[in-house]
Amino acid sequence: MSTTSNVVSGDVSKEKLMQDLQLVVADAEELLKLTASQAGEKVSEVRERIQDRLIVAKARMADAEDAMLERTRQAARATDDYVQENPWRAVGFAAAVGLVVGVLISRGR
Repeated sequence: MSTTSNVVSGDVSKEKLMQDLQLVVADAEELLKLTASQAGEKVSEVRERIQDRLIVAKARMADAEDAMLERTRQAARATDDYVQENPWRAVGFAAAVGLVVGVLISRGR
């Protein structure tokens, strides 16, 4: 069960990383648009190189997102299988977690 929670928490941080990378790509695209009027051979070379790298980065991000979604589905399936095979353990674990959360909430007041 802890393996499943580790996978899910790892996926959350990977999801945050993906969102951050998407923002960087969007900012880079905006920068390219803003510098479109800049003349010069060197500027054109750099713009082309950045555009090529953005295309590659977008493709890699899409692949990483697909892989992350697949791992999330696998974790959900593993959790479902565990609960199906061990319903009373799952109920006991949920009750224990509920008790701990309840105690922590009551101490916070």
